[in-house]
Amino acid sequence: MLSWYRKGGRIVINTTLCYIRRGEDYLMLHRVKKEHDLNRDKWIGIGGKFEDKESPEDCLLREVREETGLRLTHYRYRGLVTFVSDRWPTEYMHLFTADSWTGELKDCDEGVLEWVPRSRLLELPHWEGDAIFLGLIAQDEQPFFSLKLCYEGEGLAQAVLDGTYLKGGPGL
Repeated sequence: MLSWYRKGGRIVINTTLCYIRRGEDYLMLHRVKKEHDLNRDKWIGIGGKFEDKESPEDCLLREVREETGLRLTHYRYRGLVTFVSDRWPTEYMHLFTADSWTGELKDCDEGVLEWVPRSRLLELPHWEGDAIFLGLIAQDEQPFFSLKLCYEGEGLAQAVLDGTYLKGGPGL
C-alpha cells in the first residue's frame, strides 16, 4: 500500500476525512485502539491514507466502508486541509461531508464509533485546528476551501484560510 510519496527528500501524505451527518449528529471515531497513533485519544471523522492509484473519492469510499461498514450514497468534497508539523510529514487531507448511506454500522478496529451531537463536538478532545474546519462545514455557506494548519508539537501555531491568516502570520 502506498500512502505517501517523496518530494525532494520529504515525505508527503495524502488522506481523506469525512464527517457523516445524521440529523444534528456526526459519526465520530474516538481513536483509542492503536498504541502509536498520532490521533490517540482524540475524536475525529472517518478516513485514512490513500492507496496507490486512488482518487480522493476512491479513498473516501474505501475508508468509510472499511472503518464503518457503511457505503456512502451522497457526499460532498468540502476542502483541502494542509497540515504542516515540526514532528510529522506534511499531510494533505481531502475533507468531505456525507449525509446518505446504506449498510449497518460495524465495530472499527481503530477506535470507537459514536454519533455525537454537533453542539458537543468541540467539548471532546480534538486537534485545535479541527475547530476551524468543523465551523466551516457546519455553516455550509463556505464553498470549497483551502486551509493550512501549522503545528508546533500539538499546539496550533498558524492557520491560513484561503490565503487569509486566522492565527499566526507570515514567516512562521
